[in-house]
Amino acid sequence: QVQLVESGGGLVQAGGSLRLSCAASGRTFSGYDMAWFRQAPGQEREFVAAILWSVLRTDYADSVKGRFTISRDNDKNTVYLQMNSLKPEDTAVYYCAAKSAAYHISTYYSAYDYWGQGTQVTVSS
Repeated sequence: QVQLVESGGGLVQAGGSLRLSCAASGRTFSGYDMAWFRQAPGQEREFVAAILWSVLRTDYADSVKGRFTISRDNDKNTVYLQMNSLKPEDTAVYYCAAKSAAYHISTYYSAYDYWGQGTQVTVSS
């Protein structure tokens, strides 16, 4: 099994930046697609960004395009989410997720097999 641990969350003012990290244990990220989801209180889990293993493709939710960047370092078994120009509506628990590699990006949380514990991001106005 792949175990994922997120870090880097915290409190930031609107317009600020944070970088989230997701480190894997148990297995490497080799052969896995990775994604970030978020969930605000009382809301459904929302797709944020994903990055494929097999091809150089990333995808982002419309709400974060141009502000967030997902990247991965396979040698370090770590995936990152750089978040810039943060807004109060970005406030949520952010989760790292993994699934077996495919040739398309899935934005559905049910497609992902492994999840981290989440890290809280709070953006003040």
